[in-house]
Amino acid sequence: MIGVEDVLAAASGAAPIVRSQPRRHVQRARRSPWSRPRDKVIAVLIAVAVVAVGVTVWANSESRATISETAGPAPALPEVPAAVPAQLSELWQAPSGAAPEPIAAGKSVVTADGGELAGRDPLTGQVRWRYARDLQLCTAAEGWSRAVALFRKDGLRGETGCSEVIALDPDTGHREAQRTGSAQLGAGLVADSSYVTAFGHTLLNTWRDDLVETVEYGQVPALVNPGKQPRTGCTYGSVAMASSRVGVIERCPGDPGDRLTVYRAAPKDADQPQVSFSTLLPGVSGRLVAMSGDYVAVALADQKQLVLYGADGNEVSAYPLDLPPEDLANDPANGIPVTSSTPSTVYWFTGSKLVALSRDNLTPKWTLSSALGPGVLFDHQLVVPIQGGLAVLNEQDGSTIRTLGIDRHGYTGPVRLAAIGPVLLEQRGQTLVALR
Repeated sequence: MIGVEDVLAAASGAAPIVRSQPRRHVQRARRSPWSRPRDKVIAVLIAVAVVAVGVTVWANSESRATISETAGPAPALPEVPAAVPAQLSELWQAPSGAAPEPIAAGKSVVTADGGELAGRDPLTGQVRWRYARDLQLCTAAEGWSRAVALFRKDGLRGETGCSEVIALDPDTGHREAQRTGSAQLGAGLVADSSYVTAFGHTLLNTWRDDLVETVEYGQVPALVNPGKQPRTGCTYGSVAMASSRVGVIERCPGDPGDRLTVYRAAPKDADQPQVSFSTLLPGVSGRLVAMSGDYVAVALADQKQLVLYGADGNEVSAYPLDLPPEDLANDPANGIPVTSSTPSTVYWFTGSKLVALSRDNLTPKWTLSSALGPGVLFDHQLVVPIQGGLAVLNEQDGSTIRTLGIDRHGYTGPVRLAAIGPVLLEQRGQTLVALR
């Protein structure tokens, strides 16, 4: 028994009173389950394994394989002259093999080559931002006033294709949106003001500006709901867009000729295309040229005609085409017609000639021989690439106002143009050149 002495009683001379107190039970500390040497070794091994897994995941992640160097707002561009100057000099040039035409948006020029997109100052070519992947670029173009690119990567369903799609702010390089889809190898991009469509020989993919896919048309990989596509087993030759509609030349089993189909870019049901019309064409040499409003222009090589179709798919009118046979012998590269447009005119480059079509109804206006590509408005005037330089034309009748000599250093192939501020851009094959 453990006792406690009463000190007050002891001080008064009385016998001390000893009170009994219950014995306290002292609990022994439990031994740690990790205190043995073997347990400590196991704990260290677990920690090392967790770190190794984390490093492996990071090393193989998209973030590890991406270089994103952004920039601040782009500086203002100089004023645009009232007319094309009498002489243009080369400012800079850069490789841009993944872009079929110049990408000029905002206050920047974007080049696309290898696995990298670069935002450049239009006047100096200096790189202001970079976005690079360990993937190859399939193609790049302008859409929604952004730089839109497809990278080669397996899709969500395991198919090999150009399935990584990204949209970047052209001035800063900031990523605006990114998706993984099912675009096919060899894809080209075509856009209207609201949607972008990727062309594939058996599949078309359309996205809205946040890169949410609004419709797939054709041979959908790993199809979940069968019976939703209008036709099966078809291949595609060319595609165009206008007014939130997609037009495509189809070649389907059992059809006696090519087929022109127009469908909505954003159908009521996302998994079922909403077809506006589908009409058979005479022969098997149809080539989609352009769309504008309710009109669709199709070149028929066998008939040597440019045929216009209305909103219901019926033929509206037809015009003779005087072109070399090789101009319409094949479908356009990546399925995208070589065109440009101004507020009044759509310009179609056939391969040897430039055909001007009215923006209102795609009626032919005039033709220019010996062009190297479609025209653009630059310094308030229409300029068209020709052998040895540029032609400044009257947009109403195609008459030549004057010409400018341009030294292309031996390059004689097709040329695509774009303008940004006082700078004219020429896409010469896989090289982008800036002129002022």
